[in-house]
Amino acid sequence: MEYFLQQLINGLTLGAVYGLIAIGYTMVYGIIGMINFAHGEIYMIGSFIALICFSILGLSGVASVPLAILVVLLVTVLFTAAYGWAVERLAYRPLRGSFRLAPLISAIGMSIFLQNYVQLLQGARVKAMAPMVTGGFVVTERAGFQVTLSYMQIIIMALTLILMAGFSQLISRTALGRAQRACEQDQKMAALSGIDVDRTVSLTFLLGAGLAAVAGVMTTLHYGVIDFFIGFLVGLKAFTAAVLGGIGSLPGAMLGGILIGLVEAFWAAYFAAEYKDVAAFSILVLVLVFRPTGLLGQPEVEKV
Repeated sequence: MEYFLQQLINGLTLGAVYGLIAIGYTMVYGIIGMINFAHGEIYMIGSFIALICFSILGLSGVASVPLAILVVLLVTVLFTAAYGWAVERLAYRPLRGSFRLAPLISAIGMSIFLQNYVQLLQGARVKAMAPMVTGGFVVTERAGFQVTLSYMQIIIMALTLILMAGFSQLISRTALGRAQRACEQDQKMAALSGIDVDRTVSLTFLLGAGLAAVAGVMTTLHYGVIDFFIGFLVGLKAFTAAVLGGIGSLPGAMLGGILIGLVEAFWAAYFAAEYKDVAAFSILVLVLVFRPTGLLGQPEVEKV
């Protein structure tokens, strides 16, 4: 039972990271109906920016860990959002009126470009960082096995809940949220109603990149190991989470992320760890076979 509880905590932590990245996928798809396949690389860039910022603050003599984390979060979100904006301007906006395959190919090309760009700048070797947030709570203990909940895991799950609640309020109660929902329904009618569609789409990419940046900072702090290729697999799993939960649904993206994280954690714990990715994608296939719209997705209504 204790081992199960420990894997539950680990799975929820991992799922929270996937959920944050998945929200970026689902927001972009909800508005322009396209998948941003460069989003995983945006997350990877956020991780590298966080590592660089922590290194600079360490060399500058900043000793306060909470202050360092806050500064790194702000700087990383700012710079990573700029990358997200650049992806929209270069890979999507010029092709928005083209056939649907063109932006997809452009996004894949942007993904490859960003991988190689970071590899050239930072090198292909794995980058490591010493733990900054240590310690935690012992939830329970039996027969010498301790179930622990680290402070870093608490920060990740709490921050994810806060951001999820904040984005839900943004979508439902703000002018930007109303503009996003209008663009999701019909971009042409939204433009005729006075909504700046280009601005709304750009801000959506900015917000999605900001969430990916937060996930990158949390991953760097929690695992302490990154490289230029981490965005590919994590981005693919976050995309799987978005589809699993129902792409276009913010709660669905978070639910899908949690489920993927739990499947990975429990499969690695009780079965062969090298097949945990197969298990996660198999769950997606099963769900889509019996519910093609995902767990919380709604059938698309054709406009006439």
